[in-house]
Amino acid sequence: MTFWGVTIKRKEERNMPHLEETYDIAVVGAGHAGCEAALACARLGLETILFTVSIDSIALMPCNPNIGGSSKGHLVRELDALGGEMGKNIDKTFIQSKMLNESKGPAVHSLRAQADKQDYSREMRKTLENTDHLTVRQAEVSEIITEGNRLTGVKTFSGAVYHCKAAVLATGTYLKARCIYGDVSNPTGPNGLQAANHLTDSLVAHGIEMFRFKTGTPARVDKRSIDFSKMEEQFGDKRIVPFSFSTDPESIQKDQVSCWLTYTNEKTHEIIRENLDRSPLFSGVIEGTGPRYCPSIEDKVVKFPDKPRHQVFVEPEGLYTNEMYLGGMSSSLPEDVQYAMYRTVPGLENVKIVRNAYAIEYDCINSRQLKATLEFKKIEGLFSGGQFNGSSGYEEAAVQGFMAGVNAAMKVLGREPYVLDRSQAYIGVLIDDLVTKENHEPYRMMTSRAEYRLLLRQDNADLRLMKIGHEIGLVDDKTYERLLWKEKAIDEEIQRLERTTIGANERVQEFLSRKNSTLLKSGSTLAELLKRPELDYFVLAEIDDKRPDLPYDVAEQVNINIKYEGYIKRQKQQVAQFKKLEGKKLDMDFDYSTVPSLRREAVQKLNLYKPMNIGQASRISGVSPADISVLLIYLEHRRSAR
Repeated sequence: MTFWGVTIKRKEERNMPHLEETYDIAVVGAGHAGCEAALACARLGLETILFTVSIDSIALMPCNPNIGGSSKGHLVRELDALGGEMGKNIDKTFIQSKMLNESKGPAVHSLRAQADKQDYSREMRKTLENTDHLTVRQAEVSEIITEGNRLTGVKTFSGAVYHCKAAVLATGTYLKARCIYGDVSNPTGPNGLQAANHLTDSLVAHGIEMFRFKTGTPARVDKRSIDFSKMEEQFGDKRIVPFSFSTDPESIQKDQVSCWLTYTNEKTHEIIRENLDRSPLFSGVIEGTGPRYCPSIEDKVVKFPDKPRHQVFVEPEGLYTNEMYLGGMSSSLPEDVQYAMYRTVPGLENVKIVRNAYAIEYDCINSRQLKATLEFKKIEGLFSGGQFNGSSGYEEAAVQGFMAGVNAAMKVLGREPYVLDRSQAYIGVLIDDLVTKENHEPYRMMTSRAEYRLLLRQDNADLRLMKIGHEIGLVDDKTYERLLWKEKAIDEEIQRLERTTIGANERVQEFLSRKNSTLLKSGSTLAELLKRPELDYFVLAEIDDKRPDLPYDVAEQVNINIKYEGYIKRQKQQVAQFKKLEGKKLDMDFDYSTVPSLRREAVQKLNLYKPMNIGQASRISGVSPADISVLLIYLEHRRSAR
């Protein structure tokens, strides 16, 4: 019998009562990855159900209270250009914003915003609950259901079955999670929320290889117990730059909340060293591998014994609360040791802890089991995104969830998948690293991982990726038309500057002298002057009488493209060589043991990873340049023989 689309089986037809429903796509987990996956699928018109162990944990920020940062800001802007939600959400809910690394080149400029945690979660929940074709369901998914090697649905712990054509797993740090500090070990997810204890067994039964990873978080302390006079105040930018390309910059200029900086000292380190035997990290209680690039304070003290101090960032959790986050001091030490070490830090001498620091262990997958589309190689229709893939960070999670959601939707719609390569986006670098390299610790995005980072700047993410977002169907026509106008405006202004000659007259010479720039001996184009290190597009406005009134984002691109023209041209040439290898496609079912002279390790690794193309094959650990040469020669001979 079916009532309102719900199938209810007669007593004689069932062994136990259970509910059955049908959707196009199921998304498991409503953290940053799950939210982006679910929104992408629903906005493409597919009936989508999003499962979470707690409605109150939607877009939860259980660790640091900020979005963005070095390289992570790039990911958020790329996600926004493709049609994601994170950038829009933080623009609505930030309490301080800052562009990092402005003293360096534009390749490493990166936006970071402090969030009001509760407001961020509330706004994302509001967005989800008001999106057509999207159902939010509080339930724990305990099983995946397959027929042969194809996913057909998911089952909850209550026994309800949800039939679907594809699913995205975005379980974050909840699978068989336990939070640990000292001798205390609680079988809970982050912030004391319910863990998901049953899905792992189903995945293992389906042949999925699991890892055990660990991450940690510092204590939250009472603002009223802090002496800020002993700390360095950290202000936001005077002119706030939005994360989202769709946000009007004028709409977000507002008063900001300060953050604060202090430091550990030798007394802090002495207390930590004296209590290392009580640290679960060093006593062996914690089994999981922790993040190399976000270590606990005890890890820092052990690995950097000569460093006299470490930074501690004191950051507000929001406008609604007195809780402050102690960035840089994550720990799993016992409660009494936490109090002792925190109270040695200037400004924290009388600090009161609201929430103890803790480490969290959780199950995740070996990400080499995924295709570049983030679909499991063994199970058709099952996709995966976020920390469940062995990464760390809200931003890394969000972009993976988005790409997994998009490709799940493409599969259901019968369209070609979308894979961003390393020359297109930081997202491409992140996913390629996850699926082609051996990751034995939580993966964190860094600018140094991107070979073409001068091209992959945060300021040009829309120019690189918005066309793809429009093609997918997640960027609307009005936004896309504005992008086309922007491209045209940039090109026209660059051409004008290259054509406009300026003479060595008294006004120009006086200007150059004032700017400590070499005087002209003859005429020069404005473009040639702009390339001088001490000058830029904005400074030249003083002697550029015919300069058009252009928006800042257009002027910024004109400035960067002319000033770094030589470097950009060289990097584009490198990308052209990269594209040649990426263009040499490989059969995903090919048996590499049939290739004569290929080393045994290369055969093993290539058969294990099943790369899509020669470029991806060349990045697999254990596959040497000589192996790639052998493979290329073999493929050419085979092609010629046909």
